[in-house]
Amino acid sequence: MLGRELTLGPRSPVVLLAVVLPLLMTFVVAAVFGNLLEAQPRLGVHSPDGSVVLAAADDSEGVAVSDYADEALLRDAVARHDVDAALILPAGFDATVSGGGSAQVTYLVSGDALASDRAVLAALVTAWTRQLTRSESAVAVAVITVGGEDFVPLGDRVIPLLVVYAVVVAGLFVPAASILDERIKGTLNAVLATPASLREVLIAKALFAGSLAMAMGVVTLVINQAFGGEIIAIVLALLLGTVMLVELGLILGLWAKDMNTLYTWIKVGGILIVLPGLLALFPGLPQWISQLAPTYYFLQPIFELTVGGAVFTDVWVDMAVCALICAALIPVLWWSARTTERQRLAG
Repeated sequence: MLGRELTLGPRSPVVLLAVVLPLLMTFVVAAVFGNLLEAQPRLGVHSPDGSVVLAAADDSEGVAVSDYADEALLRDAVARHDVDAALILPAGFDATVSGGGSAQVTYLVSGDALASDRAVLAALVTAWTRQLTRSESAVAVAVITVGGEDFVPLGDRVIPLLVVYAVVVAGLFVPAASILDERIKGTLNAVLATPASLREVLIAKALFAGSLAMAMGVVTLVINQAFGGEIIAIVLALLLGTVMLVELGLILGLWAKDMNTLYTWIKVGGILIVLPGLLALFPGLPQWISQLAPTYYFLQPIFELTVGGAVFTDVWVDMAVCALICAALIPVLWWSARTTERQRLAG
């Protein structure tokens, strides 16, 4: 049965969709979020007497520099993330440093600033002050982070959505469409007329769809440079999610009357399935709503492991809930298979 699936399965347009869609979405996200949303690093500077550091900042390419006459306004701009960082120079800075004295410079960093912007601005500020002082120790910089440290760039927040589509299309839609197509065409009755049982057919379809879903999930994470760190835990979370979706796909394939019914069920239930991925894009919304979706319990661990720097002990509870959902679906799948067998025997 598995050999039959490996031979006939790839011919289905649904399988082609399962392979192409995640890659296409990843390409679009990389092209759009990787370029259009990466603005220039923004630096605000406050210098009471117009330091030469401000002049050097104005002449720098690739950095948006704003001169603030009021220190309080600049601090407020950092807190609102109107600028990524702020350089606050004391009065008489140039004269003090040029005369061999020491001056303390306050450097504020927005908690919402991208790590790349922070690194660029920190390096530039250091270079500017050293050009003035011609010494590595004449200026003491106090770095203060303002705002939320839990900020996650949009490019990272979209990863759960990419993963859920990669796994859903291959793990849920492929087996559901395959079983339904064989039921409608009568192929399933012909196969069951042989010594093969419905259980063997379902296992073969589950293995084919599960392997495809796991492969596309891993490929999606690798392409988005998110497959690292706790690799074993990531694979385990992805495996649990694949099992859950394959079970749902088999159940849908056994119960749907026709393709229109299948599409309707997937459209209605699809909102719930992709809900965790959608809400991850909008951290301002109540995130507890995601917990109503069964996919949350494998998507959230993957997100925390790949982006949040979590380890297995931090996400094992959600993964355990996912395993319980998989276990709860087994008797439903068994009952659906027995019902289908009885209907076939009854003619």
